[in-house]
Amino acid sequence: MIQIQQLKLPVSHTGEDLEAKITRLLRINKEEILSYRIAKQSLDARKKEDIRYVYTVEVATANDQKIVNRLHRETIRFFTEKPYRFPAARPEALKTRPVIAGCGPAGLFCAYMLAQAGFAPIILERGKTADKRREDVERFWKGGRLNPDSNVLFGEGGAGTFSDGKLNTLVKDALGRGRMVLEIFTAHGAPEEILREAKPHIGTDRLMEVIPSMRREIIRNGGTFLFETCMTDIRIGNGRVKAIELNHKEWMDAQVLALAIGHSARDTFAMLHQKQVPMQAKAFAVGLRVEHLQDMINQSQYGKLAGSLPPAAYKAAGKGVGGRGVYTFCMCPGGYVVNASSEEKRLAVNGMSNYRRDGANANSAVIVTVTPEDFGEAGPLSGIAFQRRTEEAAYRIGSGAIPQQLYGDFKRRQESVSYGEALSCTCGAAQFGALHTLFGTEISESFICGMEQFAKKIPGFNRDDTVLSGVESRTSSPVRIPRGEDFQSGVRGLYPCGEGAGYAGGIMSAAMDGIKTAEAIAQNTAQISR
Repeated sequence: MIQIQQLKLPVSHTGEDLEAKITRLLRINKEEILSYRIAKQSLDARKKEDIRYVYTVEVATANDQKIVNRLHRETIRFFTEKPYRFPAARPEALKTRPVIAGCGPAGLFCAYMLAQAGFAPIILERGKTADKRREDVERFWKGGRLNPDSNVLFGEGGAGTFSDGKLNTLVKDALGRGRMVLEIFTAHGAPEEILREAKPHIGTDRLMEVIPSMRREIIRNGGTFLFETCMTDIRIGNGRVKAIELNHKEWMDAQVLALAIGHSARDTFAMLHQKQVPMQAKAFAVGLRVEHLQDMINQSQYGKLAGSLPPAAYKAAGKGVGGRGVYTFCMCPGGYVVNASSEEKRLAVNGMSNYRRDGANANSAVIVTVTPEDFGEAGPLSGIAFQRRTEEAAYRIGSGAIPQQLYGDFKRRQESVSYGEALSCTCGAAQFGALHTLFGTEISESFICGMEQFAKKIPGFNRDDTVLSGVESRTSSPVRIPRGEDFQSGVRGLYPCGEGAGYAGGIMSAAMDGIKTAEAIAQNTAQISR
């Protein structure tokens, strides 16, 4: 096939315009094209007066190599597609079925690949199925009691289910795992445009349908799901996993255990630490959600074309006090700020968008890097203790509701009394509170530095009536569980996996790490059988 990169067309182009541009670039007649597909589509809005769609297109003709050789252009090349291939496996070599603790993106994709390879995995999930989980979450947002095991962070699909469903990643992917993730999602109901968009997203509403479909396919291939089942203990002998305890009641033999517990399984981290599973504290980031009118962001990003293009996103990074990193995170166009708490009397927030991204506001987290030096105590769990202290303060500031403050009042260290032009879009009760007391001086000043720097690129970002909500504390895992090149921990048979173990940062990278872990289990099992 022929791959054409950097094919640019005006925003108002048609399918016929795309075909015409392909024939001009290749210097062929339309009839010579056997087929073509859009491999990637992005929007280049760097020049507001000349916004264009940019494509990577793959074209099949009867004379691919001859055409490429004739053109001698860097953006046009001959290529052979290399489909993803799962390694050869010998599931019969295992004495027990592999167990996967956690049903977020990492655990789900690990299970999906293992089930297809004949391993019949057992998947443990402390939370509930997606539909029952949604009921618990919506009840909590309406003022009901928090269920510590079924909420925005725990349950089928993991924390990513209640998010924007963003599927972009910076992970290098020479073997096609990323494409495989997207193809699996589309096979189970995700919109097909995610296969070509440079920054694809599914949306919370669509994910609620996609994830259960994946579960049914895993079951069809021999997998078993145990919902409302938490791994509460682990038995290790001679440096190997032997068995795990379920819900403090019964034990299950386990020769292979994929640890895909997510970034908020604090009780599980504590249990593993007590059992002397190697782990270490790691840096992460904390901050506040910021809300602006989506129309303002559209105008900033698109200029005169605002309103005729999809809701605009943004990404920004800068430097805070002492060189601390400060950056936007998990930007949700047309989205909502959600109460993402998972522990009683501790409050955390996140952002969420549905597929249409049609909410009035854009929101993102503006977060500041923190390191183990900031945690105030030593040990692998010190970052968790830091998170908990911050979330307890947020709970007190908001009296149990999402605490909010306008940016101008945050800078002046005074409480807010009313919203400005943008009303807040939240899932869960919110009330004004003294967010300026939440962090220490260095983090607060770094946050302000970021807001002011980002306003130089996005006019209005630092408006006094920008709505702030806190606290954004679950940006990534505060713990890393080291693993070797064979993906096993120092405890043999234990496979740290995904975001909770410190090896991913979002749906896409976690799903890809789940696939990598499944590959490692298959390869290591094949060695056992020799």
